[in-house]
Amino acid sequence: MNEFWTFAGQYWWLAFPIFGMTMGAINARVRHREVTARRRHREQLELLKAQGAVSATAPVAAVTPSAGELGGAQGRVVAAQDEVTHRWLEYELDATKLITYPAMSDGRQPLTAAFLRAKKAADKLRPDEGETLSPERLKEYRDAVTDYEVAFDVAERDARRVKDAAFTPDERKRLDTAKQLLIVATDQAATPNERQLAYRRVREELDGLILLSDEAVDVLEKKVALELPRQRTAPPSETAPGSAA
Repeated sequence: MNEFWTFAGQYWWLAFPIFGMTMGAINARVRHREVTARRRHREQLELLKAQGAVSATAPVAAVTPSAGELGGAQGRVVAAQDEVTHRWLEYELDATKLITYPAMSDGRQPLTAAFLRAKKAADKLRPDEGETLSPERLKEYRDAVTDYEVAFDVAERDARRVKDAAFTPDERKRLDTAKQLLIVATDQAATPNERQLAYRRVREELDGLILLSDEAVDVLEKKVALELPRQRTAPPSETAPGSAA
């Protein structure tokens, strides 16, 4: 340790050149990084300028879909809309589903109201029979159908989640009774009188709770009105009446 301090005392002046060399090395490294960063920045600017020049001078090829391509795309959008509508009608026309998931027919529910608005928008943009939409109108129609699909999926998931939670316990009992009576009303093993009585009870239980659409009532009444299979009668005699034995 004494030797170090003796050396330092004799050669203290070496500290200045060593310090200068160290700072020079640090400054050189910093300058190198700055030069590298500026070069990369300049190269990026030149690349952007070159891309801009190409975009400004290169001709843009307008791609116009053929009538067949437009018709095929339009047909797929129409089919997608029809599929959602079919899924909705399964609730709208099936009294049992309507009782089980009442939110699907309740326009006061925000998600159901949003779905019905999306359906109206898609119906408004739907092409007439034999009409081919322009690319612009087809895009607008496709966007509307997509909104329709999404809105229905959201409303359906929520309706299946909440079920009859919006009703009081007594109202839920009435809904359960109506579902049980529906089984009797549409059971061909029951007599016509039993089916008619069960059907009237269904309407009474649902009164003030769920409003069946006219279409749902028509479908239900047709099921209720089905007659029991008639018993086969004996085949007529091969011998005509009045003929000689």
